[in-house]
Amino acid sequence: MKDRDADAALDRATEEVLALFADDRRPRVAPPRTSRPLPDFTDDLFAGDPFATPPAQRSPAADPQAPEAPETTAPRAPAWPAARAVAAAAAEPPAPCARALDEALGHTLAAPLTALTDLPAFDTSAMDGWTVAGPGPWRLPRDGTGILAGHDPGEDALCDGQAVPIATGARVPPGATAVLRSEHGTVTGQGELHATRRVTQGQDIRPRGQECRTGDPLLPAGTFVTPAVLGLAAATGYDELTVTPRPRVDVLVLGDELLADGLPREGRIRDALGPMLGPWLHALGADVSVTRRLGDDADALHAALEGSAADLVLTTGGTAAGPVDHVRPALARLGAELLVDGVSVRPGHPMLLARLEGGRHLVGLPGNPLAAVAALLTLAEPLLRTLSGRLAAPWPHPARLTESVPGPSADTRLVPVTREDGGRVRLLRFHGPAMLRGLAAADALAVVPPGGAARGAEVELLRLPWQTEAAGSAG
Repeated sequence: MKDRDADAALDRATEEVLALFADDRRPRVAPPRTSRPLPDFTDDLFAGDPFATPPAQRSPAADPQAPEAPETTAPRAPAWPAARAVAAAAAEPPAPCARALDEALGHTLAAPLTALTDLPAFDTSAMDGWTVAGPGPWRLPRDGTGILAGHDPGEDALCDGQAVPIATGARVPPGATAVLRSEHGTVTGQGELHATRRVTQGQDIRPRGQECRTGDPLLPAGTFVTPAVLGLAAATGYDELTVTPRPRVDVLVLGDELLADGLPREGRIRDALGPMLGPWLHALGADVSVTRRLGDDADALHAALEGSAADLVLTTGGTAAGPVDHVRPALARLGAELLVDGVSVRPGHPMLLARLEGGRHLVGLPGNPLAAVAALLTLAEPLLRTLSGRLAAPWPHPARLTESVPGPSADTRLVPVTREDGGRVRLLRFHGPAMLRGLAAADALAVVPPGGAARGAEVELLRLPWQTEAAGSAG
């Protein structure tokens, strides 16, 4: 009798774990080991069919001994594209501000960048050598003087048959017809310059306005300010830029089972999200004000949300409906407006987006690492793009799959991939909701539509901030 009772208890526990797996809400601490092995949850690419209907969701016809499932009227979570659209439209960028060039890096242009001057501002030499007038040979100055960068050659024009030594970037004098490179000319003892190669009109002269003219549009509003943007702005005469302030983010790490250092021990595991989210948010154009570890303390969470002045609060874990999942109760206690409550995507289904008092927002990430990243890119990325005033994401970036990918019939699936030749991407093996190994080697996340995708099918790519060029070239 005891053995049958033990087997029945184990069967019930197994069904509960299967249900959690199907709902992407697996415990963040592994279930205890038993003498009887549990089903394989390794989430290899296709092993074990992780999208098969688990016992907890089978109909009575499929399992005659299962009790009749109660009817439910719970609304279905929004589709993945719809959830991203809601997040992108949930906020408005703040008022623009002026930043000196040395403070503008990483911001977004709030106004178009137009040229304040011609570039170059005058005819300049593209090479070290001699500036010449007319056909050669040419006479050089007897005193050996030349024109250096930053020196004004004056208004005296060169006459045909004359040449003057000139440095790269120096202003070309009036009357000059070309620049002869130093390696393409010889000087005789009588001070006469001869070309060793054919000289053409305008050779190695950068004419005034070659790159732009005063008033020309250079970059649109919404452009991310990179070092190259700073250089262009400086070259065309800017001392400061009108930009959108970077949004501020508070990160709240939840879960009593998380350790801040050392090896996993005593049933507790290392916090993988705390160290990862700050740099990731910075790459998305935000500044992290604080990263706090609150454990599973409902009052501490409420106080942190109530006292935060950040534009966005990001929580990790606590978004499900378990006894220590305090995010939704804390939002209800604050009177927050829930904009997205779950998304039809795997991993990351139990994510949420809420509007707090004062126009602030909260994005709740699941506790499993890859599920949290999926939620970050689904809800936080489009919201931060709007808050920072950046241009719309340049989607799609399509690529073709090297192998088929199964998927749930109603949910989008996000899977780490690496690019290969020919605009193809290969799925990485370690892509379970709690895994980061695949993501660490990935160039992007492939967006697999509901129902999966066949080998050779074209899918969109979610680019990772540090792999923008690599992932973009995969399409």
